This record gives sequence, C-alpha cells and structure tokens, in this order.
Amino acid sequence: MDLLIPEVGLVVFQTIAFLLLLLILAKFAWKPVLGAIKEREQSIDDALNKAELAKQEMARLTSQNEELMKQARAERDQILKEAKTLKDSIVNEAKTQAQNEGAKLIEKARIEIENQKKAALAELKGQVSTLSLDIAERVLRSQLDDKAKQQDLVNSLLKDVELN
Repeated sequence: MDLLIPEVGLVVFQTIAFLLLLLILAKFAWKPVLGAIKEREQSIDDALNKAELAKQEMARLTSQNEELMKQARAERDQILKEAKTLKDSIVNEAKTQAQNEGAKLIEKARIEIENQKKAALAELKGQVSTLSLDIAERVLRSQLDDKAKQQDLVNSLLKDVELN
C-alpha cells in the first residue's frame, strides 16, 4: 500500500520540487514561451490584417480595372463612331467631287464637240465654196471658149445691171 498512501515527507519534497520547478519555469521559461506565443499571435494577426488589406486592395484594383475597361470600351466605340462618320463624310465628299468633276468634263467635252462641229462646218463651207468656184470656173471656161458666146454673156449681164 505504499504506493497508494504516500508518506508526508515525500509529498512535501515533491511539492517543494514542483514549486521550485514552477518558479524556475515561471522565471526563465514561461515569459519567453508566452512572449513567443504572443509574438506568433501578433504576427498571425498582422498577416491576417495584411491579407485582408491585400484582399481589399485587389477588390479595389479589380473594380478600378473594370472601370478602366469600360472607359476604354466607350472610348474605342467613340473612336470607331468618329472614324465611321469621317469615312462617310470623306466618301460623300469624294462622290460629290467626282460628280462635279464628271459634270465639268462632260461640259468641257460638249463645248469641245460643239467647237469642232463649228470648225468642221466652217471647213466644209470653205471646201464647198472652193469647189463651187472651181466648178463655176470650169463651166464658164467651157461655155466661153467661143468669142461670140462671151460677147452675148457680157451683154446680158450689162442689161441685168442696168435694169437693177
């Protein structure tokens, strides 16, 4: 039964040894262990706070990025709209200019054709008059080969002149 009922001296000795151990541990081990635990707890809290701040920063950056993307899309759409408007105006201006140039060229060609037509008519009239004079001269020469015919013609012409 010695194991079940300890002696008083053993209990006192063990209690003194326990208290002495407890004092030594409190003096040398508890403070560093508790400091290390507090330090670890503080570093975990700091890490959690930093993680939360990083999470908030990421959320802010994500929303800012989305806003920038929206602005970029809107700006792109605006630029495309302006480019389309500019393209349409340039095409319309080119069409109008081409039509004006075409009308000018047609008018110029019409005037040129009219001038060439007048020149051709004048040349034709000149050729007809020259040809008519040549024919008249040949006819007169053939008819006026004879002196008597010449005298009759001169007399008839003089009578016409005197009558007028």
